[in-house]
Amino acid sequence: MTEAVSMKIAGIRVRGLSPQDLQGPDRLERVLGLLALIMLFFIIAALLRGMSEWARVPAIVWLHLATILVALVLTPVLLWRRRGDARHRLYGYVWSGAMMLTALDSLFIHMGGPGRFSLIHVLSLFTLVMVPMLVLAARRHDAVRHRRTVRGLIIGALLVAGFFTFPFDRLLGHWLFG
Repeated sequence: MTEAVSMKIAGIRVRGLSPQDLQGPDRLERVLGLLALIMLFFIIAALLRGMSEWARVPAIVWLHLATILVALVLTPVLLWRRRGDARHRLYGYVWSGAMMLTALDSLFIHMGGPGRFSLIHVLSLFTLVMVPMLVLAARRHDAVRHRRTVRGLIIGALLVAGFFTFPFDRLLGHWLFG
């Protein structure tokens, strides 16, 4: 097993990287990027099937869909391309902003009536806490914590939360399967 070391890349000291980290995405990151693309495909398919009902969808839901689509498009880009450069940082800030806005606006979406929160809102609170930690880890060049936090957010806030938008007669599920 390769031990993580601190090294200098492009003049920046990066803690916790191993030589394997510099070789690109590992198997989990390739799978997470692929799952993000699959989720993106299902959301687009649902949107296209539900076009006749678009006029009845509240603006807050459209904002939520727009921000999550940005995050889903950027996820494989960030996971699969070179890391640590200016473009990765720019895309990372856009992704983080999209995730924060997605989590914030979800707190105003109540399908069970005003003031009724569902279990999916717990993931929104998780996201509101973890995204700043993700950015802070990146700014401190703590690659191990940054990578672990990214993976947790993709699995929990994107994929698990995204999965729960399809069953139980929720909007996208209704459009896709209804």
